[in-house]
Amino acid sequence: MKKVLLALLFVALATTLVFAQGQTDRARTIKLGHIRDTEHPTHKGALLFAELVEEKTDGRITVNVYPNSQLGGIQEMFVQMKTGDLEIAYGGINTLAFIDGGEAFEITAIPFLYRDYEHMRSALLSDDFKPIVAEAEQATGVKILNIAGDTAPRGLTANKKILTPADFRGLKIRTAASEVVLRVMQRLGALPQQIPLADLYVSLRTGVVDAQENGAITVANTSMYEVQDYYMQTDYIRDIETFYVSPAFYNSLSDADKQAIYDASEEAGALVTELTNEQLDAAYKKLAENMTVVTEPELRLDLIREALEGVFADWDGDKWPAGLLDKVRSM
Repeated sequence: MKKVLLALLFVALATTLVFAQGQTDRARTIKLGHIRDTEHPTHKGALLFAELVEEKTDGRITVNVYPNSQLGGIQEMFVQMKTGDLEIAYGGINTLAFIDGGEAFEITAIPFLYRDYEHMRSALLSDDFKPIVAEAEQATGVKILNIAGDTAPRGLTANKKILTPADFRGLKIRTAASEVVLRVMQRLGALPQQIPLADLYVSLRTGVVDAQENGAITVANTSMYEVQDYYMQTDYIRDIETFYVSPAFYNSLSDADKQAIYDASEEAGALVTELTNEQLDAAYKKLAENMTVVTEPELRLDLIREALEGVFADWDGDKWPAGLLDKVRSM
């Protein structure tokens, strides 16, 4: 009798293991959403990611890419990942701070904190950030697969030169809906307003706002040089495109497929970085042909940095671990 029971138990266990293996190895089609247009480096990186995932998983995973906010904005996509309606979103690391549990990632948008892409990425992938990432994943219900893919740093356009902190006073400026940016502009004496990007060109032309802060690629692609005379190359806020993954989807993968999608994200991020650099060169050339591009030393970034000193001191030890800002600066 014992032998019969042991045999039945063995068969049941084997069946369970085979079923579990089938669950991780079965062919599936997943969705990846992002907010960029189809000419943007992010979209081209997403397409490469999809191609590589299918190749590296021997066709077990097919990725359908949805650009242009077809699945909603990044906050809507975060919700969809938590509900299991979306597997992957590709968007800026800054945006994780937009949802409850991701507040520590406000540190990714602190002005003038990161020297360049390499500095920012190495900081975010360092041991100092590992517990912050783990806590945010637990709190938000969104997993960070990889932080990979440079974006254009933010600059400033206006119909007058903005060279020093004094030039910001009373400036009606359209900004991102970010607490970091709002604090910056308020400290400088500007009057920040939130206007959808689709309405920004008309708002600048009609004087609803006098200025805006976006990167050179966005300024060039949306022809803002037709309604603005100056581009101040402040490069004051940086961001990195990030592969966000639904934990339910990720946990359903075999170890081999987890490695496959990570490897694909590395290659896709490298392409995004390469294309961003190429498009930035072309964008600066186009802007120089259509408006005045203002850089240092005429642009007094030293004075602007000085005016912003201490503006985020109350967040150190609150939104992120105390002393992290100084650690990042020294990396």
